[in-house]
Amino acid sequence: MKNASILGGFNASVKGSPPAMSQYVTVGGGPYTGFYYAVEGSSQPLLSHVALAVASKLTSALFSAASGWLGWNKHKNEEDAVQKQKPKVEPATALGIRFGLPDSRRHGESICLSPCNTLAGVTDDFGRVTLLDLSRGIAIRMWKGYRDAQLGWLQVPEERCDREFSPSASHPRRHALFLVIYAPRRGILEVWGMQQGPRVGAFTVGKHCRLLYAGYRLMGVNSVTSKGWQLHTQQVCLLDPITGALRTVNIPFHLALSDKKSERAKDMHLIKRLTMILRSRVVDPDTLEREAKSVLLDIKHPAIKKQALESLLSNKNAPVSCLINITCALNDTLKQQDPEEVDEALLQLCSSQLKLLRLYTDIQNLHSGADLEACSINQDSLEGLEDELSRVGPTLQCYAQLTARPSVSFAQDSPDSPLPAQAFLSQMECTEDGGLRITRGFETDWNHLGSFMFWGCLCGKSTPQKICDTLQQAGFSPQQLLSLLLSVWLQREKEVLVKPEEAVRNLHMLLTALSNMEGAVEESWDPQSISPWWQQVRCTCIQSYNAAAALLAAFVAHRAAKASTTSRGDSKLQSEWEAVSLELEQWVVCVRQLEDVLVLQTLLLVTPPQGATGGAAAQCSIKTLLEGGTGGIADSVSKWVFRRDLAPERLKEILQKREDKEADDQPEQGAGEEGKEPEEKGPEDTDRTAELLVAVCQRFPHSLSPDLLFAHSCWEYVVQWNKDPEEGRYFWLAVEHLKLVSSPHIQLGISAMMWSTFIVKRFSAAAFLMEKVGKAPKDRLCRRDVGMGDKAVTSFLGCCVQLLQILMEVTGVVVKNQSHLSFIDYYADSAVEDVGPPELSAEEAWCGAEGPASLAELALEQRGVHYPLVQHHCLLASLLHAAMTFSLKVKPLSLFDSKGKNAFFRDLTTIQLMPSGDMDPGLVSLRQEFLLRVLTGWVQALEDPSSSAPDTKEKGALLSSHGPNADWWPSLCLELGSLLQVNPDILRRHIVCELYNQGLDLRAEEVMMEVEDKDVLGSQLLVLTGQRLSYSLLHSQSQTQAAMELLARLPPTLCTWIKAMDPSELRCPLAPLSQTSGLVGRLIEILPENHAQYSLALHLLEAVDALTTED
Repeated sequence: MKNASILGGFNASVKGSPPAMSQYVTVGGGPYTGFYYAVEGSSQPLLSHVALAVASKLTSALFSAASGWLGWNKHKNEEDAVQKQKPKVEPATALGIRFGLPDSRRHGESICLSPCNTLAGVTDDFGRVTLLDLSRGIAIRMWKGYRDAQLGWLQVPEERCDREFSPSASHPRRHALFLVIYAPRRGILEVWGMQQGPRVGAFTVGKHCRLLYAGYRLMGVNSVTSKGWQLHTQQVCLLDPITGALRTVNIPFHLALSDKKSERAKDMHLIKRLTMILRSRVVDPDTLEREAKSVLLDIKHPAIKKQALESLLSNKNAPVSCLINITCALNDTLKQQDPEEVDEALLQLCSSQLKLLRLYTDIQNLHSGADLEACSINQDSLEGLEDELSRVGPTLQCYAQLTARPSVSFAQDSPDSPLPAQAFLSQMECTEDGGLRITRGFETDWNHLGSFMFWGCLCGKSTPQKICDTLQQAGFSPQQLLSLLLSVWLQREKEVLVKPEEAVRNLHMLLTALSNMEGAVEESWDPQSISPWWQQVRCTCIQSYNAAAALLAAFVAHRAAKASTTSRGDSKLQSEWEAVSLELEQWVVCVRQLEDVLVLQTLLLVTPPQGATGGAAAQCSIKTLLEGGTGGIADSVSKWVFRRDLAPERLKEILQKREDKEADDQPEQGAGEEGKEPEEKGPEDTDRTAELLVAVCQRFPHSLSPDLLFAHSCWEYVVQWNKDPEEGRYFWLAVEHLKLVSSPHIQLGISAMMWSTFIVKRFSAAAFLMEKVGKAPKDRLCRRDVGMGDKAVTSFLGCCVQLLQILMEVTGVVVKNQSHLSFIDYYADSAVEDVGPPELSAEEAWCGAEGPASLAELALEQRGVHYPLVQHHCLLASLLHAAMTFSLKVKPLSLFDSKGKNAFFRDLTTIQLMPSGDMDPGLVSLRQEFLLRVLTGWVQALEDPSSSAPDTKEKGALLSSHGPNADWWPSLCLELGSLLQVNPDILRRHIVCELYNQGLDLRAEEVMMEVEDKDVLGSQLLVLTGQRLSYSLLHSQSQTQAAMELLARLPPTLCTWIKAMDPSELRCPLAPLSQTSGLVGRLIEILPENHAQYSLALHLLEAVDALTTED
């Protein structure tokens, strides 16, 4: 009756099953809440009606298909197709309200549906929140004082662990429903239990937040199709737009339990109380112990009791004695209960934690109240180790001083700080067989635990044997204890090096005690293999970056292993002596490698000069050096050379000292002569650094041969230059190191690799850029296309010339009648002689290096370069360098024909079609004009030596080898002219004229002797002399009456010729008359008597002599 009247209305007929319907609830005004029901269709149709409808549709379909086949009704089919494309829209159905909650004054604002679809929350304009029962259509609860409220629902399932111990564990999980109300005007978020539950939570939040919750369901789902749906709980979130924080609302299930006798609710209350006690910092230990014991014993639920115990044990404020008493009381209580009712996991946790706490106190007592007499009774003698320590003593002392620099660290991270019991427990776990295993977490925690266990023994404050016995009885694995001991020893290297003899003695006692533990050294290990126990020590030392501590540990382990294997050899068969020798041989190699690493690491720790770049000092170990391949050692030293900013010549001097000492000093003596590094940086510090480098080179005679060290240093500098191309000095130093490589094969390979890897891309970019702009590009364009500024590009191109010159020097090819560039002094040996490739080898102790191929190996694998192609590129590099140095307008690639252009930037190992024969006169003219402008620029950059101040002479000498005023520019231009088919005599005459024009008559006279065509030069110098006289007689501001009278006495022809001269072309018109007189004398010497201008030269000589006499 209810279904018929409510869902169907007044005219509904009563049926046995309710029809499918959808319920809609609205809020607003008139009524305040309305309920609507949409019934889908009527009763189900009969089977006969269905069959008739199907038959009718089938007949119509067949008739339509036949009409289409016969061509009938074609136009109609097209119209039907057009109509089918239009979407079909069902007509709207008006719903009538069935019932509601009338309230003429109240106006509903929002409605929020619960996840279970049975309840809804409604807000209105009176600041009320109403709870609706949707199935009955009534209001069952109302809250007031929530104006502009926002609602959300949260359905919480019961935790699995809450019912797993209950008798009804097989029943389905229960769910609790909560209503979340956010009142923005009050700035509060409340959680209420349904339906008549209390407020279970309230939070103070901002007044501008937004509660995010989807309070509605999918449209179009009726009462039938929604029955099989699973319950889905949407998350309720609170968004704070001011801070941008998004918070979620999480509610425990037990808050819905309203029964005061619920054990779960009581246990949760107790654990909250325990949490409050542990958070309080003013509770005395007795009160804490009493309250915590009471709470733990009152909690009934095993899972909560376990949670409370774990919370207590992880608290840092609880004393160890308190923890032991509480855990012991709980353990006794559990043992007194019925075994079937006791939770096994809880009992196991309680007993294991009690065992660990007692072990913690035992270790503490052993370290604090140690029997020092027992320590002194069994003191090991250092027989056998004294020689080793004295041999490496100076190196250890120098290493300790270099590592003793102050550093910043946090107090809580200090290994000397006491280890809390909670940290001890967190790193321990019990195994199934009753033993203990250490869980390795963070490195600081691991080292802290090791210091707690073993540092007292290493300092001599406790007996190693008692510590080892205690740890063995607790069930620790000897292998884990060994790893822990070695970690502490290596990590506290600075403290160990304060008193190395005492520390080594204590380590030997402790290591011997550990080796004697059961399970350490196997009684039945394969005689043909290596002992895993000692192999673990070697592996740790091999991987350590603390070279000094690792070496001392290797000394101790070597001696202990020798004693152990000797004692075993006395009681076993003679066949096992092979294993003994193999084990000791491994230790000999390891000790040798560690000594090498110690000296190398000491060198790497030497601080660079103030202001130098390169980053922190590199750390090395045996493992890193072996994995770095045969070139790893030279690579490490080359990085140090870069950090130290060691000049190539200084490095060459140090290596020369090493060669001088090799005949007299042993590597061990060289390693031990480093002595003490002085505190102040000065000459002594430089000498100490040189001694360290010599010592390292003596220990690595093959890996650090001069050629390999220079090659790696060259590569390191060019790599650093590639990272920062603005530092052109790095590239220059790389080339300087490359020059010092004596092997032509390595020099050739390194040069070719540098060119192809780092240089050719930027070199081609610079060439194309200059070709594009037609002149020396500005700074902005250089940075855009080449990746460096204009000054850096100039330096880069100069270094390219030197690099290509080195390639030409070492190719071993001599081309007749083709002079290679030789304007720079080189240290590299010419490879004209047939020199075989060097043999690369490694030291005996370092033959097992496995890693990438070394730089020298890669260099020797490089193919030979094609000499004409290298010379072609060197020619272009010289032109580019000259254009950038003197800021000239030129298109460098246009100075070559098509063959020359196509050959540029190709692989230097390939054979390209090069230019040959006579060049086009137009190109030769362009080349000649460019070289003449270069020479003009060089002359203009020169300064008169007589006018230089004394304090600037040193600076001028420094700039004479680099820059625009370098002395080799004329010879370079002459050699370029011979390669570019430019007449060198034209260049020489131009140099002479420019030098006279600049007023540098002495230099001009030196070059004049090499000029071949004296007649043309005489004509050019005659004009220059006339310009000087014209300035002195006609344009000088200090004209005298005698000069005017002399001008009147001159022959009319000479006077007219002087007046026709333009002295404005002179860059140095105030040349002394003595120089002009000498110039005229030279003119008369080089001009023949039958020359057309010989008489004019004689008249000029008379005029100059007259001027000189009057002055």
